[in-house]
Amino acid sequence: MPRFATIDVGTNSVLLLVAERTSKGRFEPVLERAEITRLGRGVDQSRRLSPEGMEATLEVLTAFAQEARALGAEGIAVSATSAARDAQNGKEFLDAAQHRAGVSVEIISGEMEAQLSFASVHMDFAQETSGPLLVIDIGGGSTEFIYGNKAGQVEFRHSYDVGSVRLTERFIHTDPLSAEERERIASFLRSTFSTLPPPPPASALVGVAGTVTTLFTVQNRIEPYDALRVQGGTLLRSEVEGLADQLCGLPLEQRRALPGLQPKRADVIPAGALILLEALKALKVDRCRVSDRGLRWGLLAHRFGAV
Repeated sequence: MPRFATIDVGTNSVLLLVAERTSKGRFEPVLERAEITRLGRGVDQSRRLSPEGMEATLEVLTAFAQEARALGAEGIAVSATSAARDAQNGKEFLDAAQHRAGVSVEIISGEMEAQLSFASVHMDFAQETSGPLLVIDIGGGSTEFIYGNKAGQVEFRHSYDVGSVRLTERFIHTDPLSAEERERIASFLRSTFSTLPPPPPASALVGVAGTVTTLFTVQNRIEPYDALRVQGGTLLRSEVEGLADQLCGLPLEQRRALPGLQPKRADVIPAGALILLEALKALKVDRCRVSDRGLRWGLLAHRFGAV
């Protein structure tokens, strides 16, 4: 069966998907991997990708491309999102990726990022929901909201420049967070999300990307990570409130030791939890389904024609 690969280069992490097209035209995963490289460290202030962030990301990108080729991938699609969009030296990263990894990286817009995330969610959740779908994609540098119908048509999408890395660097300077820092983040998010239109009645919210999956694994003490237990799970707003209180109140070293939390994500997860909590409040919903999949799966459908 033909195989294809997608690599999602985000502000905080790099994700690899190698998938095989079945005889029925659908894709089944062969390999999925993720590494935190923090490409977007410092970009919010400097507007430039740091040498350290680029080097760490290029090492992982090169290794992922080699793995995909070794598994017989006929094509590799690579996307980069918020950090690469914002950086003045993004072309330097693209040129280095072509030279070292032999791949062409496409910097996609926030709107395209939203479209691809919705496509992934629609493939997995449309059949089990009775009403419209809402999608929230919380990344390191940006957060996308998408409203769509069961037919897969997007009716609203918007990308906000708020993400777990960006807000951590902008607002958090004490360990653990001070009450004032937490309130500044929450106030900023309330103001930012106030422009969201009311979602359609009876909508089901699905969250994608590492913040949401991490909150679910911490809530349920899932360690090591198990995609089968994460995919399709549910986070209640009351649980997210409790997680935000816990994560904001713990020092960094204690967060790193929490079951279900990758140590490299411990510094930015309080901001991520606050983003999800304020999003739930803004949307006036009391629960969020959890998707282990995301942009890389939407990119697979977009570039290689999943059915």
